[in-house]
Amino acid sequence: RRKDSKRSVVVMDNIAEFLIGSTAACGACLFTNPLEVVKTRMQLQGELQARGTYARHYRNVFHAFYTIAKVDGIMALQKGLVPGLLYQAVMNGIRLGSYQHMVSSSLVRDSEGNLIAWRCILAGGISGCLGAFIGSPSYMFKTQLQSKATERIAVGTQHQITSVTSAFRDVYGHFGIAGLWRGASGSVLRASIGSAAQLSTFSITKHAIAKRKLFEKDSFMLGVTASFCSSFVVCIAMTPFDVVSTRLYNQGIDNKGHGLLYSGPLDCIIKIFKQEGFLGFYKGIGAQYFRLGPHTILSLVFCYELRKLYYRFRKARSE
Repeated sequence: RRKDSKRSVVVMDNIAEFLIGSTAACGACLFTNPLEVVKTRMQLQGELQARGTYARHYRNVFHAFYTIAKVDGIMALQKGLVPGLLYQAVMNGIRLGSYQHMVSSSLVRDSEGNLIAWRCILAGGISGCLGAFIGSPSYMFKTQLQSKATERIAVGTQHQITSVTSAFRDVYGHFGIAGLWRGASGSVLRASIGSAAQLSTFSITKHAIAKRKLFEKDSFMLGVTASFCSSFVVCIAMTPFDVVSTRLYNQGIDNKGHGLLYSGPLDCIIKIFKQEGFLGFYKGIGAQYFRLGPHTILSLVFCYELRKLYYRFRKARSE
């Protein structure tokens, strides 16, 4: 009976970790989706064109906000929210839940309980890869909805989709199940790098701060400080791959479902470097940080606080 009881507790804890990850990420997405719209537009602006040879509809983050709200309407800043929430629930539920499971199972610690950096990075990469692959269709629809704009401020390929359900039916009807995962290779690469940087930095920083007792045990500021440090690292590491992922998802396709501009992540990287230079990989980095910084902080802090509530509740029930 004791063994069965322990197993049921472990199962409950694992389910809770996935739900905590999903809830935290969706909560963050509600606040940061407008920045995701801005970031997507800026990453697609001047696609495969040399600097200075194209019209800049969006000069910076603030100008992009103003332009989108003025031309497309204020609600355009929440385009793609539904698939965005779906992606966050699936991707981050799996990513944060599986990573925390690895941490709780001591898979990333040595015999003395100290975190091992390379194991944290590997665990973050694996969990991010898994979450990104499963959530890929919703990310594709989110990107295409967010890029859609009035003709005079449109950038990138404009897809004629109006909702997630209509897009799902259209893609599945024409290209089958494989069509729903078009561009997934770029998203997996993006999430693997970003997740490895984010979660490993968060865990190591939080562990180091807690060890030095800079804050009280289970302090709210512990999660905030560790998240803040993590957001800088992940923004620098992930932005180039985020640009590649956005381009792959948003490009036009032929009758066979093949991309018209890029055959895959490597081809996309080569073409961006040749046509747009190194800085092409950091298009929209301002919007990326304004989005990624708060999103990283909010999601990890929400996760941290929800986890504390869950384990307090579980402890109270067992007493």
